[in-house]
Amino acid sequence: MKASKAQSALPLPVKRALATLGRDISTARRRRSMTIATLAERAFIGRNTVTRVERGDAGVALGIYATVLFVLGLADRLASLADPATDQVGLTLAEEQLPKRVRAKAEAR
Repeated sequence: MKASKAQSALPLPVKRALATLGRDISTARRRRSMTIATLAERAFIGRNTVTRVERGDAGVALGIYATVLFVLGLADRLASLADPATDQVGLTLAEEQLPKRVRAKAEAR
């Protein structure tokens, strides 16, 4: 399969994070004494796709990663990936946009 321009332009930290995710998924599968074939069957994907997931392949759809995590009992962690409460950049930007002072409206005076 030909890689898209987006895949070939992935920043190094993203590539490393995907590789780490793949290793962690592989470890979780092996800790559960689950074969690649069993995981593939339960996730309704092929064994080659499981292998690609465990390598951290960026070409695998996010939905497949989510399904694999669900099968392994780890899907609850997906909900907090982009949690606004832990978005330090967003929180900083929002704080910078706060007004310096607040005035009462003209009709309330």
